[in-house]
Formats: sequence, structure tokens, C-alpha cells
Amino acid sequence: MGIATLLAAQVLRALPRVRISRAVGRLCEQPLPSAVSRAVTNAYCQAYRVDLEDAELPPGAFPSFDAFFTRQLKPGARTVSADALVSPADGALSAQGIVDPGARIFVKGQPYDVGELVGDPRDAARYAGGEFAVVYLAPRDYHRIHAPADGNITLVRGLPGDLFPVNSIGERHIPQLFVRNQRAAIVIDTPGLGRVTVVMVGAVIVGRITVTAVGGSDIAPGQYPMQPPRPVRKGEEIGIFHLGSTVVLLLEPGLAVAREPGPIRFGESLLRAV
Repeated sequence: MGIATLLAAQVLRALPRVRISRAVGRLCEQPLPSAVSRAVTNAYCQAYRVDLEDAELPPGAFPSFDAFFTRQLKPGARTVSADALVSPADGALSAQGIVDPGARIFVKGQPYDVGELVGDPRDAARYAGGEFAVVYLAPRDYHRIHAPADGNITLVRGLPGDLFPVNSIGERHIPQLFVRNQRAAIVIDTPGLGRVTVVMVGAVIVGRITVTAVGGSDIAPGQYPMQPPRPVRKGEEIGIFHLGSTVVLLLEPGLAVAREPGPIRFGESLLRAV
């Protein structure tokens, strides 16, 4: 297995990942007849064990594969915890811990500089001594991202980069994976928790990250100050991945993530064990 994953990583390094992702993205946006949509959706659901019970639309009703992948949920399909901090996404809580005094986090043994991750070394200092959580979204998961706390979106940063996979192969064999990939950092200033940053990390075949606060369009490199700040409620949609990826949540000192690694849904508390 070690040799196989190493070889896979070498192949991925050689591929034109960004061009492939863009091409697949355009293909996924092409309109599909209802019968084709149903066949494609059913095949994907069987391959990845996707449960559409909570989806707003049934198989065959999605106008494109992208519409299926970015599907919305039925109203009331998720319950948002009354706790102050909740998961921003469905997926697996794959890592959580403390931001060290040098403003670094460690994921799968790899150190990541928070300044690089969020795109601002000065802003990173506020997270030293705070906590972080990583939610990995598999192909079967719901791919809309939600506010983890009540507050105001004050800034969005679009950060350029590559598009390596963020699965176990990428985490193990691609150094500095999260800061090498394209990403969007959504800054939420809260009344009780200080600053919370949600970093949406792109991946191969995820050539598009949509940020709701930036007009719902694909995020381009640059800084987008919110003038005035955009209020958000905990559980409100703030972004969309167009195919699977990872979210890194950064917190200032004062809160402890009590949730243990494992499956999680958006809206579930990060402040209590299950």
C-alpha cells in the first residue's frame, strides 16, 4: 500500500492538475436530459454510497452533474446546535488541536503556518494558543459550507495555488498540501468568540470554490473587504465546493474543541463530545 500510494502521488505531481480540473468542471456544468441525469446520478450514488434522502431534489431532477454535486438539502434536514460553535460542513472531523505559539498547526504530522493558510501573517498571530479543526469532505458528502458561529463576515481572501488531492495520498505525500492548494479564507468576527476563520481548501477536480458573500461567484485571487460587514447566523450557507475538499477552521484562544475525530454533520456542536 505504501508503494502504491507513493506511485499515485508521483503520477499526480506529473499531471496538469489545474487544466484537468477546469476541463472536468466545464463538463460537469453541461445540461443533462432527465434520463441521463437519473442514470449518472444513480451510478455515482452507487459508486460512492451517496444518500439522497435529505436532498431537496430527487435523482433525475438535477439539470447538470454540478447541480447534483452542489445539491441543497430539504428544509429542516439538519439541526443546528444551540452551542456557540458548530461544524461548518458534513464530512469527517479528521484533525483538531491547538495552534502553537508560533501560529502553526499540525495535521497528519505536517506543520502548517497559519499565516500562509489564511493569507495574512499579521492576522495569524491572533490564533496562537487557540484551536483548529479540519473537516474532510468525501465525494459522497453534501458540499455546501455553513457559518460555524454567529457574527459578521468582514473579509474574504481568495488565495491562488495548485490543485493537489486532499485525500490520504495527498496528505501523506504532498508536503505543505493545504497551503499549496487554491483556497478561500472567510473571516467572521463574532461578538463572543473573537475572530473565526473558515478556510475552504480546493483540490484536484475542485477547480471552483463559490463564496456566497462575494456575489456567489467563483472566488478569484485577491482580498474582498465586506463594506458593510455581512451578518451571518450560525448554520447559514457561506460557500460551496464544486466537488469534494477540506475545510480548516481556526479559532482564537478561549474555546476548546471537544468533539473527537470522526463523522460529523454541519450544525453539530464542536464544543461537546459525542
